[in-house]
Parts: sequence; structure tokens; C-alpha cells
Amino acid sequence: MAKTIMIQGTMSNAGKSLIAAGLCRIFKQDGYRVAPFKSQNMALNSYITEEGLEMGRAQAVQAEAAGVKPEAAMNPILLKPTNDIGSQVIVNGISIGNMPAREYFAYKKNLVPEVKRAFQKLSEEYDIIVIEGAGSPAEINLKQDDIVNMGMAKMADAPVLLVGDIDRGGVFAQLYGTVMLLEPDEKAMIKGLIVNKFRGDKTILDPGLEMIEKQLSIPIAGVVPYMDVDIEEEDSLGNHLAGTVRTERTAMEIVVIRMPRISNFTDFQVFSTIPWVSLRYVDRVSDLGNPDFVILPGSKSTVQDLLWMRENGLEAAILKLQAKDVPVFGICGGFQMLGESISDPFQMETDGAVLPVRGMGLLPVRTVFGKEKTRTRVAGSCTSVGGIFEDLSGLDVEGYEIHMGETTRSVPPLTYVMECQSGSHLAKMDGCQRGNVYGTYIHGFFDKEGIAMTIVEALAKKKGITLDLDVEFNYQEYKEEQYNRLAAQLRASLDMEGIYEIMFTKAMSSVK
Repeated sequence: MAKTIMIQGTMSNAGKSLIAAGLCRIFKQDGYRVAPFKSQNMALNSYITEEGLEMGRAQAVQAEAAGVKPEAAMNPILLKPTNDIGSQVIVNGISIGNMPAREYFAYKKNLVPEVKRAFQKLSEEYDIIVIEGAGSPAEINLKQDDIVNMGMAKMADAPVLLVGDIDRGGVFAQLYGTVMLLEPDEKAMIKGLIVNKFRGDKTILDPGLEMIEKQLSIPIAGVVPYMDVDIEEEDSLGNHLAGTVRTERTAMEIVVIRMPRISNFTDFQVFSTIPWVSLRYVDRVSDLGNPDFVILPGSKSTVQDLLWMRENGLEAAILKLQAKDVPVFGICGGFQMLGESISDPFQMETDGAVLPVRGMGLLPVRTVFGKEKTRTRVAGSCTSVGGIFEDLSGLDVEGYEIHMGETTRSVPPLTYVMECQSGSHLAKMDGCQRGNVYGTYIHGFFDKEGIAMTIVEALAKKKGITLDLDVEFNYQEYKEEQYNRLAAQLRASLDMEGIYEIMFTKAMSSVK
């Protein structure tokens, strides 16, 4: 059976996902075969495995840090919010439908066997499993039938490291309050405290660390600085969606529309790593400015987000920019919005939107939502592309599709791809282009080597700017450097010897 360590937090966005990813990389570097695990994740960022199954993007990132292939067992339950009180429920990579929060809360106990089976599968295949909790274990209104925090720790026989966020203030109250709201047997499972996102002189913090250790009788496992690493974030609470991501040596400005139900916003993170590019996420016309390139991202509720843009004026502003020859690119739901119409005859995403909803009319496509979700990995190449991005022609593309609906076009496709998941060899056409407007269903389209830089070079050429291309850019190599950098910073700030001792000397029962 695999050794385990669980990362829980005092709140959402305390840094659990990043620390879990860093531990995955450290254990990999130390020669262990390691897997991430999160029993229940709530996020609109998702990933498609080689088998065509859907899982949380955060666990896919952690698997990448661990150097292993992502698999649905690493995230057996994924909740994708459809509104403020309900979510699509995905179990073992397949949607079982939408549920209001109260209905799911009553239903989730039925999923415990699925969680146990997924964990058992990983436990038989890996040396170490890094488990991530969700939110806080001290949500006393949610503790009954918990399957993601202390409930999961008990199922997995996992010692817990509790992470507090000092950047938001009140870290000692966070740690103390969380521990004191737990049951005695739950308190006993917390083997270390981590103060995360620290800035400043640690010697000033030391007296507080000594006091909290004494009051809780739990050792400090580390004080982690506010880390300067570029790792894909889990959801819209992350810093990447707050204003400008990069401004160094800015020559071109790329704007992504931050819709209320934005999904897979990590599709565009590659641009934030390229010099000369400023990447901004905006949700108001007043913040749109005069960008060089506008991107419409994926959305969990395409029609609602299209109507949101229509109501707040962003649609009209984008149409004006496009009329001035500013290129526009849509991914997945953004691609659907750029078309002529969207229909939802089975009310899969909307209530009562049976008749076609008018699209933005920039691409000659029509979309009809069906009952089945497309989930597939694809690989292929761009066709003969026109417009400002004509140099994309013939370049390889790779990624995955997660969408409701089938889209028909009256022009040639943007790409020819082949489904490359296990057992499928279906050739298909994807996306389209008209003028300087482009659309595709492929998440990860910009990540493939050469795609993002070709776009940046085309934008520079349009502005009459010559770029100094003396350094070849490879996004995959860049990500590897970031994982190694994350691991190095964690090694310097965590008591790794103590963490290994916690993992290898735990005295709890085996998985129930």
C-alpha cells in the first residue's frame, strides 16, 4: 500500500493545490512513484484523460508535476457549478447529471464506495499519494458525511498537514480556530502546521510560531514564502485572473474576456510566459481598452455568458474592435458564441432556450446542444489558415475537447484532427476562420510548440515591431522549470525530513 500525506487548508485558496504539486515533484525527484488525489473537486477548469474521461485540472497539473499520466481515479468526483446553487456532477470522469446543492449533499454518501475504489487503485500502483482537501475541514455545517477533508483522511489513513494563509492576515486565528473546531480524533490526525505565503523577516514571526505550537501541541512543518513560480491555478480565485498577468517588455496586449462562468482559463497562460506580451482578463467595457488581440474563453453556461456580454456592452465593444481589424479568437464556448446561433432543444444548459439564441455573427457556424457531452483528446494540424494568423497553416495542434453541442459550418475548418484517446481513431474537422476571426473546440490549442509564438509574431508584424527572437521558447520545458523551481523553494522552507517521518511512521489503521 502507498504511503500518504494529506494537505488541508484553513480556507479556500490557502495554497493547498500548489503545495501538493510541489510535494509531488519533490517525491518524484527523490525516486518515488507518486500520484495526486482529490476525492471531490469543485472547479470549472477540467481536463480530459487519454481514455476520454473528465477530471479536475488541478490534479492533472499535479500529475504532470509528479511525472505521471493523469487519470480519472486521481479525482473521482468533479463538481462543475452551473449556477449559484447547483452543479454538474462528474463521477469517474463521466457526468451523471446536474444536481442542486442540497440534493447532492444528501446523495454524496452514495459515492463513498467510488472514492474508496479510486484511492485503492492508486494505492496499489504508486509509492506515495499526495491527497488534497477542499475548502476547510472546520465547516461545521458540512462535516456530516464529509468525503473530502477529515472524512477522506480517515478513509485513506492519511496524516494531515494544515495550511494557513498569512497573506490574508490572521493566520494564527485560522490555524487555532480550525483545529479547535475539530473532533479529538480529527485533531490527532493533524501532524504539522504550514504558514503559507509569508513575506518579510521570519524572525519577527518566530514568537507566534512557538506560541501556536505550544497551544495546539502540533509542530510547525514549515513557513513557505510567497513563491515566485508560474504554475497553472485551479480556479477563478487564482491570481492569474486578477488584472494584468505580465507587463515586462510589453509590446502586445492580449485581452481575455472574464465571463461569470469562465472555464479552462489556463488555456491562455502560455501567453503570460512570453516576453513582449501583456495578458489581461477583463469583465467590463471600461477595462477593455484597445488590445491587439481578443480571446473569448470556454464557458460552463455558454448562452448565459453570451447574454451577459450582450447586456453589459462587451459584445458591442468586441464587434467594434473586430471591425477595426483586431483579431478575435474563440475557444470552445467562445467559439460557439462567435457563430450565428445557439440552440438548446433539450435545455441542457438553459431553461426555455429552445429557439435559437442569436450569436455574435462573426463566424458562419450554428451550434445545437445535444444530450451527450463530447469528451476526447485530439491531435492534428491546422489547415490552410487565412487572415493575420496565416502562418499557423500546417502547424501541429494537440489538446482536448469538453463541450455540449455540435457545430456546423459553411466554410472550411480551422484544423483537421484525429481523436487520440484509447480505442478511437476517428478523423474529424474542427473550428473555422473568417477574416481575422477564428474559433476552435480544442482546449490547449495555444500550448503546442510554435502556436503561441506564431500568433505573437503575427501581432508584432501587424504593429510594425521586430522581435528579438534569439531564445527559442518551449512551453513544456518552461513548465518543467517551474515545477523544479517550486520543489526547490518548498525544500528550503518545509521540514521535509519531518514530513517523511510523518508519512513513514504513522500509527493508524489501514483503509476502511
